[in-house]
Amino acid sequence: MLYKEYINILKINLTEKTTKIEKREDLFEYLGGVGIAVKLLDEECKKKKDALSPDQPIIFAIGPLSTIFPCMTKTVAVFKSPLTEEYGESYAGGRLASSMRFSGYDAIVLEGRSEDPVYLSIHNKKIRFKNAETLWGLPNKVTGRVIRELERGRGYRSIIRIGAAGENLVRYASVNVDSYRHFGRLGLGAVMGSKNLKGMIISGKKSYPIQNFQDYIKLYKKINTMVTETDKMKKYHDLGTAKNIIPLNEMKSLPTRNLQKSSFESAEKISGESFGDEVLMRKEACVGCPIGCIHIGMLKRQFAPDHEYEFTQVNYDYEPIFALGTMLEIDDPSDVLELIEKTEEKGLDAMSTGVCLAWATEALEKGIISEKETKYKLRFGDKKNYLKFIKSLVNQENDFFKALSRGVAYASKIYGGEEFALSLGGNEMAGYHTGYANILGLAFGARHSHLSGGYAVDQKLKEINSEKIVENLLKEEKNRCIYETLIMCLFSRGIYDLKLVSQALKSIGINKNEEDLEILGEEIFKMKMKIKREMGYDPNKIKIPERFFETETLHGKLEKDKMKEMIEIYKNKI
Repeated sequence: MLYKEYINILKINLTEKTTKIEKREDLFEYLGGVGIAVKLLDEECKKKKDALSPDQPIIFAIGPLSTIFPCMTKTVAVFKSPLTEEYGESYAGGRLASSMRFSGYDAIVLEGRSEDPVYLSIHNKKIRFKNAETLWGLPNKVTGRVIRELERGRGYRSIIRIGAAGENLVRYASVNVDSYRHFGRLGLGAVMGSKNLKGMIISGKKSYPIQNFQDYIKLYKKINTMVTETDKMKKYHDLGTAKNIIPLNEMKSLPTRNLQKSSFESAEKISGESFGDEVLMRKEACVGCPIGCIHIGMLKRQFAPDHEYEFTQVNYDYEPIFALGTMLEIDDPSDVLELIEKTEEKGLDAMSTGVCLAWATEALEKGIISEKETKYKLRFGDKKNYLKFIKSLVNQENDFFKALSRGVAYASKIYGGEEFALSLGGNEMAGYHTGYANILGLAFGARHSHLSGGYAVDQKLKEINSEKIVENLLKEEKNRCIYETLIMCLFSRGIYDLKLVSQALKSIGINKNEEDLEILGEEIFKMKMKIKREMGYDPNKIKIPERFFETETLHGKLEKDKMKEMIEIYKNKI
């Protein structure tokens, strides 16, 4: 037997300042993670209402294997996205999953809107609503430090918080988790801001018995050995995802200069190798993970004459380097770090921010907009004005910035330049221009984020066969639904095949064979698509900007007719 056969849910109403704990046996079949989160969203979400309506829920969830096995480190957040007005799903590592586990909650549901700014203090069953008026307007790092000082205590603790972007309802505002991790995509920060919720600290000291302990510890050691003593995870500890810069550049899949190019002549200067040699300061790991893939760079900055410097720590990954490096033709690691730091300070999603900056730069070059709108003369490679632009964007200092705070698709409809506004289904592109599957997954997929799996399909398939590409993409998406139910860091998907997942579940008392898991993945995928449709998703209204067909990919330039063919096949299979 498992230590429990129900899902423990903490429900918090910010309007009424009330809390309730529910034990749901009926949700146990969905295991946890995105499975229970999607089911709860289906129950709680007001699907036709605006994403920033007070009664829209935010749901955080962990999985049955969270902190119990290596690399089971993520927390999922699901919500209605204010960027797309459709299904939103985002993931973060750090300490949050372990803190939820040891506080006793499989899921936390937030609803309502506080009259005044608050942060939530959750310590096991002790839940308090704390005044956050003095925190409103503070940068992420400062907010974290203040909450940490205010909330003295022991046990596993995690702090999540929003910056000015979330407070000002920028539609791609992120949520900072434990300083170096994020719920980045699709605007969760704006949803929290709309609720007057500055942040949340959660901690707990509960423990749980493992019923089949001998089987469990034997399997744990086997998996830990695979993670730490083979080359399967070496890349992530060594250089991290920044190692992707050079390979993607060589494949002509690295978006550059607002995707006017798919390779960057200065790629080596901001490669993972260069970051490792020049700015890498230390590495960190999420709780329950032996890899240590969080790479933290040292940013040295002069603040006064006569060699007066300050030093700050900035975490970096491939995606921020693409968005605030290659897309803007920034070729110095320290300049990229400074731009990342600015997005961190303001609480913005780095990917959406970089894509918006790149579009604005090209639109200004082409005369579609003027400096009256942008306030600054944006030029590719000009870090100084980009830093100023980000501040004005978050503060929404004129009508142009207000429009761009709603995303590049929205702004380009008003000002023009839709053909090079790199948005797919309303969400700014991710850092891969690999081919058909990547575009298909980002524009039409269930997850609607940057990890649909399409980029992986493009790299594996040698033949451009529409049926095979769609078939493999759907298989990848459904497999990811399984992994995100557990809830596993996708970096370790090369370790955990479904057979190993089944064994891991069995060791803690859950009997699910490989076929059961595949059926569950299929069901979760269908639930996501159902919710998307009920929120207004219409694949017939999605347009793919011309730029995606003008620039080389791993498979050469893409053909519109071939893309249309794949879209029709995908639509008929979901």
